[in-house]
Amino acid sequence: MLKPAAWAALPGTTPEEKFAHLHLVPGTTADIRKLGRIADNYGIPIYLFFEEDLACNRDLSSVLSEYASVPEYERPVILVESFLTFTQENDPSFEQTMDEFPLMVHIIRTGSDLPGHGPSPSPYVTCLMPFLDELDLDAEAPQPGQVQPLPPP
Repeated sequence: MLKPAAWAALPGTTPEEKFAHLHLVPGTTADIRKLGRIADNYGIPIYLFFEEDLACNRDLSSVLSEYASVPEYERPVILVESFLTFTQENDPSFEQTMDEFPLMVHIIRTGSDLPGHGPSPSPYVTCLMPFLDELDLDAEAPQPGQVQPLPPP
């Protein structure tokens, strides 16, 4: 749930300016652990998609409605905090692995009109998880906040 005082304290008068201050800009990448901290500190729901088509071509509200009856860990979208908690509980070496190989996710969309999530504005972020077969562990890690093209379909 949004932490209104924390959100209001961010520099900027529009949601886009506030998101930019947090380095949450569509088309860029961010470390998944940083997204977890932002979600925790500001109460912003940050959704992690596992399917590019859903992330890029569907309205978040419709996706959440469609999968509302599906158990959380079986959905093609999950809150970043839930993903991090599940991963840390099931893989004790997760933090060390993330130190060595940061998991960078694509920021797909930011918005401020997510219905049913508190007072308006209700900011949110959607991200796309890279597929494991797309990760090049020998390549230099992408830098947070830099524009990164999505991989070809």
